[in-house]
Amino acid sequence: MCLAIPGKVEEILTEGDLRIGRVNFGGIVKRVCLDYVPEVVVGDYTIVHVGFALSKIDEETALKTLEDFRAMGMLDEELESEDEAFARAALAPSSPCPDGSCSVEAPKNIAQ
Repeated sequence: MCLAIPGKVEEILTEGDLRIGRVNFGGIVKRVCLDYVPEVVVGDYTIVHVGFALSKIDEETALKTLEDFRAMGMLDEELESEDEAFARAALAPSSPCPDGSCSVEAPKNIAQ
């Protein structure tokens, strides 16, 4: 699942031609591209999707959304590192047919 998550901009840097921010998502800090939201300044909250800030958001809505995501158990999964995601996936039960197209029962012998 890929959510757009609110975070607070703690620092803004320029890397080449890109505006990059250090954004805090309730304790987890990530690097985010801020090029699409030139109006965002340090201290603002922004909605972030796959590493790109999409829009500015007010603090009350941002904090409520973070609280709701955390209560649903979605925040940590969305913000985990690639290594953490692979480790979690390795521990998950596997299926020969992840799309559910396999039958759970063994095939019955049609010719009797």
